[in-house]
Amino acid sequence: MHGPASSGWLLVALCAVTGAYCLARMRSGAEEQRSAAGGEALMGFGMAAMAVPAAVFTPPSWAWPVYAAVFGAAGVHALWAARAGAHHLHHLVGAAAMVYMSVVMAGSPAHAHGRGGSGVPLLTGALLLYFAGYVLLTGVRLVPVAAVAGGGPAGWGDRPELARACRLSMGIAMVAMLLTL
Repeated sequence: MHGPASSGWLLVALCAVTGAYCLARMRSGAEEQRSAAGGEALMGFGMAAMAVPAAVFTPPSWAWPVYAAVFGAAGVHALWAARAGAHHLHHLVGAAAMVYMSVVMAGSPAHAHGRGGSGVPLLTGALLLYFAGYVLLTGVRLVPVAAVAGGGPAGWGDRPELARACRLSMGIAMVAMLLTL
């Protein structure tokens, strides 16, 4: 993405660790958990790949349409899964945001990266509002779960407070990526 290399590498690390944890959550006994964790792992690793500082690695021109296609497919999957529950709509918005960022990055000349303002301001602003609200709401929801979650020994994939922390970190990363767009 854009911005200083140090913040880019922090985003890469945050998103990659989140993606790795989501892969671990895919071993959960609950089908719903496994399905959500798979989509979140894809989002985490995709965000990590997009956050690599442009000064270190500039993706080839064909990479952005590939990102858009992968996250477009993830969006279609989230739309299909939304039939079972409205909570999948967040995955749809996340996939749409990734498609949007991919399209903006594909349409921006390489020398314009890092200056900001290359996206559609209204759409970028709407996505920023959505994800900022999501981060605040998820952060508020995380506090009571962490206080109550002292029950029995749960596996890493079945701990609701860690799953929410995972979603919170990806929401924060999405806000940071949209700000640097």
